[in-house]
Amino acid sequence: MEKHNIIVRLATAGDKHYAETITTEMEESAKARGTGIAKRSPAYIEKKMEEGKAVIAVNPDGTWVGFCYIEAWEHGKYVANSGLIVAPAFRKTGVATDIKKRIFQLSREMYPTSKIFGLTTGLAVMKINSDLGYEPVTYSELTSDEEFWKGCKSCVNYEILMSKGRKNCMCTAMLFDPAEAEEKVKAAEAARAAKAEEEKKAVSTTVSSEGELVHHRHRHFQGNLTLFDRWVRFKQFVLLKAKRKDDDNGDTPDKKRSLLSIFFW
Repeated sequence: MEKHNIIVRLATAGDKHYAETITTEMEESAKARGTGIAKRSPAYIEKKMEEGKAVIAVNPDGTWVGFCYIEAWEHGKYVANSGLIVAPAFRKTGVATDIKKRIFQLSREMYPTSKIFGLTTGLAVMKINSDLGYEPVTYSELTSDEEFWKGCKSCVNYEILMSKGRKNCMCTAMLFDPAEAEEKVKAAEAARAAKAEEEKKAVSTTVSSEGELVHHRHRHFQGNLTLFDRWVRFKQFVLLKAKRKDDDNGDTPDKKRSLLSIFFW
């Protein structure tokens, strides 16, 4: 099915009637994958809607399409975009990407300094996260809040998680660090500014005899000067080759120069 007129928006208390449908689909999807997200009750989903910490996707006719919500840990130091789910009939339409982008934007607005993380086994979600600026990390870089890890108890792979000392499991951990993201933006801006300045220096302006402005671009040689010198000699050798033939009709050895001597004299 193609994505037509699907509305992705902030969920409100008026969307509570979707809560049971959402939790049922979450549970069924987890069973089908053989892995899963923490099981949530309709009441929990309703609370997220009331708090303005959820994004919902619906058709104009009111058909439920998808959902995702925000959880905060360690007093907002860490934020998770959890429970991403799309109704089966609307999968592979691109709506999951739209939901993830909107919930990520909402997280940045509500928790601008928080690290945003996620645990997932889905390659599609990993791709979306990567496009948003997430990077794969070890579990040790995620929240240490016990309440978060308790949420994994409903996952079929919980025993694997605990057997690994909560350091690894079937899910891939991904993290968006706003501080690191800001540094990357600053570095990119500095690089662009430096390039613009170089280009500006490489152009000079003069006035022609007709009174028109003429822009001159100066090319900067940044290579090896010795190699450049040898190239100039080679160029001279080629251009003057014909003249040398005329001058050397007598075949005088001391007047001839080999190509090797041009490069290494």
